[in-house]
Amino acid sequence: MHIVLLLGTGIFAGFLNTVAFGGSLLALPMLIFLGLEAAVANGTNRVAIFCQNFSAIMGFRRKGVFDFSYSILLAIPAVLGAAIGAIIAIDIKDEVFNLILAVVMIVMLVLTLLNPTERLKDRSESGQTRSKIITMVVFFFIGIYGGFIQAGVGMLIITALRLLTGMDLVRTNAIKVFVIFFYTVVALGIFIINGKVNWYLGPTLAVGNACGAWLGSHWAVEKGEKWIKVVLIVAVVAFAIRLVWQSMSGS
Repeated sequence: MHIVLLLGTGIFAGFLNTVAFGGSLLALPMLIFLGLEAAVANGTNRVAIFCQNFSAIMGFRRKGVFDFSYSILLAIPAVLGAAIGAIIAIDIKDEVFNLILAVVMIVMLVLTLLNPTERLKDRSESGQTRSKIITMVVFFFIGIYGGFIQAGVGMLIITALRLLTGMDLVRTNAIKVFVIFFYTVVALGIFIINGKVNWYLGPTLAVGNACGAWLGSHWAVEKGEKWIKVVLIVAVVAFAIRLVWQSMSGS
């Protein structure tokens, strides 16, 4: 039953990450509800994130929209930040992490409904690009967040790149998957070293994510967008309430 639930969650999370973002808002609490400690659930989710973004990088590379040098420039501070975030996540108490995750889920849900990336999509790229140093500093803090909790980091990266560089969404998404992949390598390594990965559920979630990503790439986004939002709203609110209850009860 755990495998079936996790496969279903992984499929939907992979689909959601492909057509939008926020798949970890569902995968992470599901792992917690299946009985994993918060830190173990956090580490286990990284297995699926690793596989999903590796596949996405290959896809963008084949399409010829990959900006390798700029991606490396932003990945370096993100990796450093992710190491800090992952170390913090390993030592945090389950009740505190669950409460933080619940708050993050609600905030990300509101941002998803407001869809700031959609508002930025028509912004033309400016010739006066902001300082690369500022962008790298921003990605250092994004890395800390991503290493700590992951959920919703894709939206943060897209929004940051659009605001700071005016980059088009295709290139933005290519950089996003590259940065997430490389900081996930470091974050996942830290979780593995500290024994915070469940190798029974991790690959199961990864398979689900891969299947969902494949379905998402072949799905008419316009047809499924409203349905996705409805399911996401219901699931995130329900998960957040349950996480808050667990945190308050200490169970």
